[in-house]
This record gives sequence, C-alpha cells and structure tokens, in this order.
Amino acid sequence: MLKEKIEDVLGKIRPLLQRDGGDVELVEVTDAGVVKVKLKGACSGCPGATMTLKNAIENTLKQEVPEVKSVEQV
Repeated sequence: MLKEKIEDVLGKIRPLLQRDGGDVELVEVTDAGVVKVKLKGACSGCPGATMTLKNAIENTLKQEVPEVKSVEQV
C-alpha cells in the first residue's frame, strides 16, 4: 500500500524529469520510511541531481505521503 502511494507520487514527478531527459525509479521503501530511488538518464550524472532529489522528489513525497521520512539515491 505504501509503495503504491509512493509510485503514484513519483508518477506525478516523472514527467518533469523526463522533460529534461531523466527519470526516477523506486528501488526500495524501508520500514523506517526511507525511500531509496535511482535517478536515470540525464539525472544520473547531473550536477543538480542532489537538489532535484531533495527539493523536488523528497519534498513532494513527504507532503503527499506522511510516512516518508527521507529519500536517498542509490
């Protein structure tokens, strides 16, 4: 259920990343509320990837899915 909620939110974020040639893949959700994602395409080597991860992905997930405590890139 939690994983599905997270996938739904990532589905809302994904078009923004894809517009710049990138993407995000959900890898794991831990029991502690840590979401592990893999940035793909242009996002994987982008110098702004950390900002994208924290500002766009983590903030949006935390707002829409209260169980999310943090987001990490793997």
